[in-house]
Amino acid sequence: MTATFDHIAPIPGCHNEPDFGFLHSVESGGAVDGPGMRFVFFMAGCLFRCLYCHNPDTWKLHNGRRVDVDAMLAEVKPYAKFLKFAGGVTFTGGEPLMQAPFVGHVMERIKADLGLHIALDTQGFLSARLPDKWFDPVDIVLLDIKHIDPEKYHALTAQQLQPTLDFAERLAQMNKPSWIRYVLVPGWTDAPDDVAKLADYVAALGPSVERVEVLPFHQMGASKWAELNMTYQLADTKAPTQDEAEAAREIFRARGLKVA
Repeated sequence: MTATFDHIAPIPGCHNEPDFGFLHSVESGGAVDGPGMRFVFFMAGCLFRCLYCHNPDTWKLHNGRRVDVDAMLAEVKPYAKFLKFAGGVTFTGGEPLMQAPFVGHVMERIKADLGLHIALDTQGFLSARLPDKWFDPVDIVLLDIKHIDPEKYHALTAQQLQPTLDFAERLAQMNKPSWIRYVLVPGWTDAPDDVAKLADYVAALGPSVERVEVLPFHQMGASKWAELNMTYQLADTKAPTQDEAEAAREIFRARGLKVA
């Protein structure tokens, strides 16, 4: 076991073993989870309870199947030659940092054995316990900042905002490339003043932020809430119009940020 894993402080409620973990599912042709075409690992487990979550079935660790590091590599290896020039591998969820020792181990093996580009899709809430070395295999972080107002953030996610902002600033200090992802939810995250405040914050992070992705809210995950017998509070919320999404993007562009 390397020092990367030895220096990770265990967190109650998380999976703290480096040699096995819980994988919810995979997608072999992801086109919206980082640069190019991605092989996507959906890791099980998440401490957040986002009202608009489209994968509530990933919240519990043991909703995933138990896998070891070799099994994870076996999942992606058949696609490695293609991914080498077409894109790479993305770890998402759920929340990958719920299984940081295991995910870190898998990322190191993928980088060493297959030489693939690695993206980490996270809200960064659990990142403070991780040494900088843990992020060495990560080529880009897809950082979800779900709101810039602490009270609204908590109402939306049931968690605190500050750890995510601390992580954003740490990424900038590490010069780790990042994409900022922001889900535009009518009535929740679309107020122009809030978007402008977030845009100012992101612009101040500096050149490590390569782009901002404004992701329009959708209802594609509603059926999962129903299948799990969970109350979906946004059932009557409509997706933003193209004009509304573009207006939000323009606020970021006005700060000199590249926006998708």
